[in-house]
Amino acid sequence: MCGIAGIFHLETAKPVDPARVRAMLDAMPHRGPDGSGIWTAPGVGLGHVRLSIIDLGGGAQPMLTEDGSLAVTFNGEIYNFAEVRAELEAKGHVFRTGSDTEVILHGYRQWGEACVERFNGMFAFALFDARAQALWLVRDRLGVKPLHYALLSDGSLIFGSELKSLLAHPLLRRSPDLSAVEDYMAYGYVPDDACLVAGVRKLGAGQTLRLVRGRPLPPPHRYWDVSFAERSRAKPEALEEELVALMRQAVRSRMVADVPLGAFLSGGVDSSSVVALMAEASAQAVKTCTIGFDVASLDETAYADRIARRFATDHSVRIVSPDDYGLIDRLAFHFDEPFADASALPTFRVCELAREKVTVALSGDGADEAFAGYRRHRFQMQGERVRALIPPSVRQPLFGALGRWYPKADWAPRALRAKSTFLELAGEGGEAYAASVGITPHALRQRLFSQEMRSRLGGHRAEDRYVRAMAEAPARDALDRAQYADIRIWLPGDILTKTDRMSMAVSLEAREPLLDHRLVEFAARLPVAQRIRGNSGKYIMKKAMEPYLPQDILYRPKMGFVTPISSWFRGGLAGEASAIAGGSALAKTGWFDTKMLAKVAADHKSGVSDHGRLLWQLLMLDKALGRLFGI
Repeated sequence: MCGIAGIFHLETAKPVDPARVRAMLDAMPHRGPDGSGIWTAPGVGLGHVRLSIIDLGGGAQPMLTEDGSLAVTFNGEIYNFAEVRAELEAKGHVFRTGSDTEVILHGYRQWGEACVERFNGMFAFALFDARAQALWLVRDRLGVKPLHYALLSDGSLIFGSELKSLLAHPLLRRSPDLSAVEDYMAYGYVPDDACLVAGVRKLGAGQTLRLVRGRPLPPPHRYWDVSFAERSRAKPEALEEELVALMRQAVRSRMVADVPLGAFLSGGVDSSSVVALMAEASAQAVKTCTIGFDVASLDETAYADRIARRFATDHSVRIVSPDDYGLIDRLAFHFDEPFADASALPTFRVCELAREKVTVALSGDGADEAFAGYRRHRFQMQGERVRALIPPSVRQPLFGALGRWYPKADWAPRALRAKSTFLELAGEGGEAYAASVGITPHALRQRLFSQEMRSRLGGHRAEDRYVRAMAEAPARDALDRAQYADIRIWLPGDILTKTDRMSMAVSLEAREPLLDHRLVEFAARLPVAQRIRGNSGKYIMKKAMEPYLPQDILYRPKMGFVTPISSWFRGGLAGEASAIAGGSALAKTGWFDTKMLAKVAADHKSGVSDHGRLLWQLLMLDKALGRLFGI
């Protein structure tokens, strides 16, 4: 796990100042505390900061082929590098190191750009081909590792693992993209196809970008996508057996490291399954770590402790206060763009704990997206059945009227929020699901934004991204379309961004075995009944893990990290709530109706309404604006 950065001149081979590459690297030292390197040639400069994981002595980067015609800077891991290396050696390739980085160079020389299809891993890399005068940017299939890029006024393209590395270049203009503000206010994160800094782009999951000197910047090329269009005909028992085999292979491949390795353990199905398979593969006690809360209703340590004892792990627990908002400024620094998923705070704490023991930690991320583990997946299926039974001419006026009449109940469990349910039933499937994954509804955003902001957005609406993804999905039914959109939008934008930034903040490598692309492809072919059965999501995964895990672990209600943000804004953050409407960066932009912001803060503090999540979202946007634009 590392950080990469670089500069490539598209038109002519102008000299690259190594000091500029150095400044880009120095902006993210947390990604590579074990070393750094810079390589330049006419028209190109590559930089690398290293967190040493494999071949500690021989994996320094940027790495060049022996003849100097190829150079690469690489962030991530290729888990099947040993197999690919053996295949290349059989074809006559000679390796000088034991690192997975060198496999990229020889793989490209042997197969060209098709080499990426042979790599199983999490990666973002830039490879310079001197003979072709081309730079090839690549990102892994699911978007585990990030990669940002931008064109500058001097004709160069700059790239880096984090936005802050691009901001270190003096020619990058810092101006906000208002459509990204709309996207963030809808979702609580800036999706992968947007950026708050105008002109900056993120290479999408499963995409490559080939830059050839003397040619204009082309669009990215998608080399992988998940398809839900096919259905497996295998019997349930055979599917369960295949699933366990795939999970076992994914876990074992991610246990290859030359440094201490462990796992996050929440006591939920996903992390418990990973730990179970790690214990099966390890001769030594697996190192596990858990974060607990000093509030019983939020604490899962008892479940994690049961799994730790069951598999005799070397277990570490740390109890923290839910009132952990002192991390706000540190979070704003590491995310760069605004990020309103408050579970980032406990995620940081569990990464911090893990880093005291290990350098690599396996997580359970990805199972909910791949195997339909979210409640919203069940609600979407149920809603589509209702929508299919009632003609739109009846459904839209009926449920629309009920939705407008029914009182708002944000405090209630999702299943009891009848107002939201009625409004979603009135709409079409894509619109309904887009509303369910959002955190600030379109109507509320319209009231929050100023008239000038609404005009400048020019009709851009964040929900259209989900509607479009679901309409174009290679899918057969409503659940397929919802999962496809989640994998394309929510997973890289929220879940994987959170894990990458919080683990890298403490120089920890996080690996996600349940996002092995073969496992995701397997899950996409499952019949719906193997994903959701009754009120149980991830049905086949739970059935397959019954020989390993207790029933009450497998079938207990999902909890996840919970943070009491509503109480924060009536307590320690009450002053921040008041400041949002006056004197804050938000108030100065003119994007928001300050009277509406003041009402949101006042109604929350008085208890008239619960706007805790919205206030947190506004606060994180305010922090980002200050950092990015000096507002």
